[in-house]
Amino acid sequence: MSTTPPAPSDSSTPSNSNPSKTTTAGTLLPNDTFPFPREFFFPPFFTCQTNLTTHHAQLTKWSSLLLAYCRHHRLFRLSLNPDALPFHNPRINRRLAPGDIRRVVDFLRKDGRAEYVLPLGQTRKDGTMTTTARGGGEAGEGGEAFIYWRTPEEWGSLIEAWVEETGQRGSVLTVYELREGEGTRGTEIWGMDGDVLVKALGTVVKRGKAQIFQSGEDSLGVKFF
Repeated sequence: MSTTPPAPSDSSTPSNSNPSKTTTAGTLLPNDTFPFPREFFFPPFFTCQTNLTTHHAQLTKWSSLLLAYCRHHRLFRLSLNPDALPFHNPRINRRLAPGDIRRVVDFLRKDGRAEYVLPLGQTRKDGTMTTTARGGGEAGEGGEAFIYWRTPEEWGSLIEAWVEETGQRGSVLTVYELREGEGTRGTEIWGMDGDVLVKALGTVVKRGKAQIFQSGEDSLGVKFF
């Protein structure tokens, strides 16, 4: 699953960039169907506001934008590159600064809606090790972040419901089967980011409804109770 949205080119910026003509909601690029909100075409939206109330409203709007953008494109992790969508609007030639991007991510983290991607091979808080994650850590420049338009707990409940509906309690499935197997094809589980899937399964384990174990040299298995 792709983790990086397309980086727009400044060449797409129109010569007539009167802000009064670019403040309506709509799509940004011909190949991108996401309907950006009106604020995205207003230059001050990309500048950190000093008034606390205004700044909180700005963070709220940016958070809603990231969640909606990632859900629309089914992105589980997002590049924090200020030159890439959705942090860059080439139509008005504005970018969200790296520090402000991290403020938005931190704002989402408070609600459990984001998490910085750990470097490959680093141990998570749940004791498992990252296998596909890459990029900067919490304090790193750039990097990536998981954007939870559906939280791991919500994904876990969805997976558990699928197991119940398909009569697979007591069965052993690999993470690969859940992500790419024929059994989940056509469901929202199919094609999930591997790390997000493991986090989701971890929430089911915490509820005492499943057990995760190594099923092969490079594969994790899960048994549902």
